Amino acid sequence: MAANQPIVEMSGISIEFPGVKALQDVSFRLFPGEVHTLMGENGAGKSTLIKALTGVYKIDGGAIRIGGDERQLRGTADAQAAGISTVYQEVNLCDNLSIGENVMLGHEIRGPFGINWRKTNAAAREALAALGLDHLDPKRSLSSISLAMQQLVAISRAMVIKSKVLILDEPTSSLDAQEVEGLFAVIRQLREQGVAILFVSHFLDQVYAISDRLTVLRNGQFVGEYATAELSRSDLISKMIGKEFSTLESLGANRRVDARDTADIPLYRAQGIGRKGSIDPVDIEVHRGEVVGFAGLLGSGRTELGRLIYGADKPDTGSAQLNGDDVEVHSPAAALRKHIAFSTENRRDEGIVGDLTVRENLILAVQARRGWARPLSRREQNELCAKYLTELNVRPADPERAIRNLSGGNQQKVLLGRWLATRPELLILDEPTRGIDVGAKAEIQETIAQLAEDGMSVIFISSELDEVVRLSERIIVLKDHRKIAEIANGPDVTADLIVQTIAADGVEGAEDVDPVAEDTPSAPTAPPASADAEGARA
Repeated sequence: MAANQPIVEMSGISIEFPGVKALQDVSFRLFPGEVHTLMGENGAGKSTLIKALTGVYKIDGGAIRIGGDERQLRGTADAQAAGISTVYQEVNLCDNLSIGENVMLGHEIRGPFGINWRKTNAAAREALAALGLDHLDPKRSLSSISLAMQQLVAISRAMVIKSKVLILDEPTSSLDAQEVEGLFAVIRQLREQGVAILFVSHFLDQVYAISDRLTVLRNGQFVGEYATAELSRSDLISKMIGKEFSTLESLGANRRVDARDTADIPLYRAQGIGRKGSIDPVDIEVHRGEVVGFAGLLGSGRTELGRLIYGADKPDTGSAQLNGDDVEVHSPAAALRKHIAFSTENRRDEGIVGDLTVRENLILAVQARRGWARPLSRREQNELCAKYLTELNVRPADPERAIRNLSGGNQQKVLLGRWLATRPELLILDEPTRGIDVGAKAEIQETIAQLAEDGMSVIFISSELDEVVRLSERIIVLKDHRKIAEIANGPDVTADLIVQTIAADGVEGAEDVDPVAEDTPSAPTAPPASADAEGARA
């Protein structure tokens, strides 16, 4: 195979699940001796593409070529035989075995009387040394070393079979800065040896530090292939999140209003609320009738902050007040009692109960708050369904229909109705418009705006920055699990400004951004833009 030919070439890849097109005509190339990052928000298709390349998913259309030969990957064994290895975010090792046993698992050296442990440990030591890990004793228990070292052991194990392609799926999510640099040193060494590395991460700084090229996916479709050095962070973020549909641009009263009187007691106030490993300590206020947006890329800490406020995760720092009184919200049940509701981003796994009817799904939160010993009467259930199925325009408005048979947009409306039925004072909505059609999206956004007009406080979390700007009075910008800015909405605030704020954070020479902007902020300096290098190889 010529040096300038891709080791992996996926063309026209399509994968469908019942009712969902996970990938549509996606292309991807990976060259020997490069680090190539796969970028995209949740639901973009990154994991699906990786599973197609590793034989976990069968493709419905397209072709996969490895080393120039077309391959039919019927399972992970086929992928491994083709020289493809994967190291996942959750280290897939056996902590009850030694380091050497993990490195050589399935490839032990055998003699006439079974496994020759002396030669097996010697081979493990050689494999570790090849990655600069010769200080590790193969006979030492795996459980005795750090998670970062276990990641490197997992890479050593992958390289025992002389892999040509190494897939690293979120390998740095649990590592500190020093551990990340140790991992990157190993990645650079493998790159020098000609190994092709597919790197998946949501940390932009790390992506730009290690990657040669990028492929961007959005909503299961191929956006483009770019040289990392020739694509600014602002342009990358824009390509990941896409542009808003024009039909949403004319959404009714947008929430850009004059600054509130800060003397007013906020409905909710948190000071230094945080959780180690989840979100750095942050201050936040939400006033009555206000929509506060949480903006940031995947992995920025948007959801983690919402879960702390709701009590789904317990904070280990900070304090909170509700209507001026100290409050502890350490569980979802406590949140409901305090009239705080949270609608999850994971509609399928944490939201709807597919085997139940629309009626049974809609009444769940009200019934949970009342207690299962005091069931709602059928009349009460029917009244709740009639009210919210009508107000939210759920179609079909059949309360006895199995919710799994509704479209994604109508499922989302039922979930919204579930939490509105609890009559919350503070409603936290995490990605309420993800994966739904433009009509349902407009209806849900209009509902949120109306709820705020009627006095409800809303925290609106979304990866679609245009809708965050459209709906929010104030926007808290998050990156890498920390708050980097707070922006008061106004005529000059746009999705591009938020993109620039995220991109400029941590970039040497970038203009500082006031972390709390009482007035409309000026746009921080973004990295210089350049022409896209479509199809270019670093």
